[in-house]
Amino acid sequence: MATLDVFNIERKKISEVEVSDTVFDAAMKEHLYHDIIRMQLAGKRAGTHSTKTRSEVRGGGKKPWRQKGTGRARAGTSRSPIWRGGGVVFGPKPRQYEIKVPKKVRKAALCTALTQKRKDDNLMILDKIELAEIKTKNVMAILNTLDVNSALIVDDENNNLQLSARNIPGIKVLSPEGLNLYDILYYKNVFITQPCLEKIQRRLEA
Repeated sequence: MATLDVFNIERKKISEVEVSDTVFDAAMKEHLYHDIIRMQLAGKRAGTHSTKTRSEVRGGGKKPWRQKGTGRARAGTSRSPIWRGGGVVFGPKPRQYEIKVPKKVRKAALCTALTQKRKDDNLMILDKIELAEIKTKNVMAILNTLDVNSALIVDDENNNLQLSARNIPGIKVLSPEGLNLYDILYYKNVFITQPCLEKIQRRLEA
């Protein structure tokens, strides 16, 4: 099994922890990234866009002018798509943009990303992050000590940390259950607290 160093928030090594090779020393399968990122970005789309066809636009029941003798084009309704105020041809309608990717593929992509972060020395295990109060200054002090300005922090049941870090640019706090490929790739550094490490491994090894 691979071994990772465990640090405190002062960036001092305090111990070591054995981690699963399945998760942190996985076979590299970067070709899976594309499908997973497409799935995540598509899932964020609301799909509530809507336009009206000629049958849905209010009005236009009367024929604008007689069929023959006016010298103008034949018209049956003023709500035709070629008229101002008319309906839209093939316009967007509410729809689901969801893309389904097998769970096995999603797990393999996550393991690849975590392995890559470990190999690039951009993954750090922290023993814990404790905040007695909601204060952004305290989180900034920790980040300055760790010397990072782009980081994904994986921590569980620490509401003070979540609220203190939410308005810091380049920083995001997630629970182990919310760990996803897009955020791992988006942020340069990944910090995982030791209690969350076991939860992530159990999730990805299952």
